[in-house]
Amino acid sequence: MDAVEGESEHDGTKGMPKKEEGSSVGLKVLFFARARDLTGLSDVRLEVPSGSTTSDCLNELAVRFPGLEEIRQCIVLALNEEYASETTVIKENDELAIIPPISGG
Repeated sequence: MDAVEGESEHDGTKGMPKKEEGSSVGLKVLFFARARDLTGLSDVRLEVPSGSTTSDCLNELAVRFPGLEEIRQCIVLALNEEYASETTVIKENDELAIIPPISGG
């Protein structure tokens, strides 16, 4: 099937990269502080299509754990113990940490 003009590198869905059919990557997601409270978990295994970004992972997590929307705008992401943006592409066996703001005194 030929690519539609202007969609050679994207699947036409919200500008997401093309995913190879049937190809996926697995990663471990770690939840800290309020994120752990909202999910009831300290970590979870997640499978996403190849080429997915940390933002795609957050979208999937928000579907599974709707309470995360409460803190989504103020969380920090770390991928393999390095701060990451929402455009960073996930690779097999990566570790994504969801770090909400922490307050205290």
